[in-house]
Amino acid sequence: MAPQAKPNKAPKKEEKKAAAGSTPPAAPTGISSQQELHNLYTTHFNAETDLVRLTRLFAAMEKGELNEELLEECPELLEAHQRNLKLKYRKTILERSAKEQEEANAKKGIKTTPAAGSSKGATEPKKAKEEKGEQKGAKGGDNKNTKTYVRTNSDFPSAPPKAKKHDYVIVKDFAGSIMGRLSDVFKTAIKEAFPSVSVTLVLTEATNPKFGDYQCNSAMGISAALKAQGTSKKPSEVAAEIVAKLPPCPLIEKTEIPPAGFINVYLNDQFIAKQCGEISRNGIKLPSIESRRVIVDFSSPNIAKEMHVGHLRSTIIGDAISRLFEAVGFDVLRLNHIGDWGTQFGMLIAHLFDEFPNFQKETPAIGDLQTFYKASKKRFDEDEEFKKRAYQCVVKLQNKEPEFIKAWTSICDVSRNSNNAVYDKLDIKLTERGESYYQERMGAIVKELTDRSFLREEEGRHLMFPTGCDIPLTVVKSDGGYTYDTSDLAALKNRLNEEKGDWLIYVVDAGQSLHFDTIFAAGRDLKWYDEAVKRVEHVGFGLVLGEDKKKFKTRSGDTVRLQDLLEEGVKRSEEKLKEKGRDKEMTVEELTTARDAVAYGGIKYADLSHTRTQDYVFSYDRMLDDKGNTAVYLLYAYARIRSIVRQSGVSEEEMEKYAAANELLPLGHVKELKLAKQVLKMSDVILQVLDTLMLHTLCDYLYTLSTTFTEFYSECYVVEKSEGSSKVNMNRLLLAHITANTMETALKILGIRPVPKM
Repeated sequence: MAPQAKPNKAPKKEEKKAAAGSTPPAAPTGISSQQELHNLYTTHFNAETDLVRLTRLFAAMEKGELNEELLEECPELLEAHQRNLKLKYRKTILERSAKEQEEANAKKGIKTTPAAGSSKGATEPKKAKEEKGEQKGAKGGDNKNTKTYVRTNSDFPSAPPKAKKHDYVIVKDFAGSIMGRLSDVFKTAIKEAFPSVSVTLVLTEATNPKFGDYQCNSAMGISAALKAQGTSKKPSEVAAEIVAKLPPCPLIEKTEIPPAGFINVYLNDQFIAKQCGEISRNGIKLPSIESRRVIVDFSSPNIAKEMHVGHLRSTIIGDAISRLFEAVGFDVLRLNHIGDWGTQFGMLIAHLFDEFPNFQKETPAIGDLQTFYKASKKRFDEDEEFKKRAYQCVVKLQNKEPEFIKAWTSICDVSRNSNNAVYDKLDIKLTERGESYYQERMGAIVKELTDRSFLREEEGRHLMFPTGCDIPLTVVKSDGGYTYDTSDLAALKNRLNEEKGDWLIYVVDAGQSLHFDTIFAAGRDLKWYDEAVKRVEHVGFGLVLGEDKKKFKTRSGDTVRLQDLLEEGVKRSEEKLKEKGRDKEMTVEELTTARDAVAYGGIKYADLSHTRTQDYVFSYDRMLDDKGNTAVYLLYAYARIRSIVRQSGVSEEEMEKYAAANELLPLGHVKELKLAKQVLKMSDVILQVLDTLMLHTLCDYLYTLSTTFTEFYSECYVVEKSEGSSKVNMNRLLLAHITANTMETALKILGIRPVPKM
């Protein structure tokens, strides 16, 4: 019997406390020896499977093979690998330059002294043997049959150029926009007052009400520009000349110019009241934008693998961006670029033939897709005969033999149904356009690049070196196969030419920025699009972290399935509502509706309310909190406002009649005016988010609007009750009504379903 290990240290105070208040788990009762043996066998089998998987991952890491399984486990490796490649390219160039300089010195009779730590004399630089992984875009990459490339100095600009961002938000009608109107009049005044000066308009909201509602801070910049031209003017003098040239604007009540040269702008209360009156009659009106054909690529799961938490952000952000464009009248194509093609289908099809030989007559009951995939991968790694059959299946699939196309279709259908269950819960609509769609188009891409002399052959591979990019695109592998670079080039051209996209958006994690910069640079080199006419951009985002600030995983270390995540959210949401006694006040149908709105809305808002380029911590407790900037708080605030309107006893027809009789919505109280101004900011926020695609800005606006309503409601009675009678202040009731309508519009853009009763 092995000796017992001695404890390393005394137990911590917290551990003693926990031990004192706990009881040891009872031994299992009522379990047969056979059942216990089965449990032990299952545990042993799972541990053995995990050991095989981890051994496989370690082996891949040691060989430097960035295969799909390894990248799914450690996605940060791809970015590190790409950075490493850049350094190796630079090292190769420096070695070559040093060699050339030494040879030139030798011809002139100059002796070169070796640098410290270098070998004596000049040596021929080693031929690069490092491998470059196939760029995989949204889904990671395979690293087989790949090499590093030697480039000349002319091939290697110092930094890759980014695509220029051109304004694609051309406003035809600002609607209720305050900032848009003020920007127009101040740009006009500055241009007329100082035609020789070109500066960016600096217009912001005032941070203190005593300095007005907005501030124009351009005078300081103009003063500096004039000084550079030889003219000396104080910022306050510049500001005075700008104000003198302001065209008539009903929005501005007055302006003030402090000595520092700021222009404080005070809004006209009558104009605010008029705008609110128009909203109460005609509803929320968003800015009218010149329409574009927008293609949004998002979600992008792989076939035969269940959607997991890694797909969460792309799915939620891409849907919200699509909803935003649709809300302002853009023509939007929502694309789901799924991984439905490739060598992995060989092993899946071979496994399907073995496990479900009757699949051609009935839908295979695959059940757990992840288990099916892992089982086929295990066989592929451990069984040489199976691996051989898998490669044969790939060839037959690529040759489109009917039986193998049927097997491929069956696997895709099962996977698609699993994905659609997630999309249905999150109310997300997508047009599937998998990698298989681009297979026939890739040959045409290779021919075009070859005919136009854009490809360079190195060690059997055909590469394209886009202008300013550190890493080339592998268009054709040494074995003649295509890569994700090839399919992404085909997708880019298809979306620009065949789909007639004006604005292409790829919602993919930030770690893929290098890949997309390279693809987009290639498109510009090939003259597929003019960036002054079409906008092509990567909308990157950070990771989802657990509360331990590490990559979000289950306790066992597995990737969290989206189905499980959503179900847990629903369960906790229902518990929260029941804790508050809502099940006693609502029907079963109302409770179910509220539960789902809170669960799915909470998950979406937790993502969207954070700056998308940063990582965020996933916490059920935080997202289901009814205090602070959360979906639950906003949904309760919305339901509360609807309840106030409902309980007033005033009908929709009576509110419409009042609105029709009052062109200006009376705003006598300071809190009424503050809330009205906040309502009108909706248009400005929409314009800002359209340009930046930063959705947290809209979330911040919603939270501010709801807290501003709370201020208003605490000081302004909508219904005044006195001695058994009540009086409805109709102007305040309508202000509450249009606030709720504004919140509903914003929540729907975020993909959150507002419910009138909570």
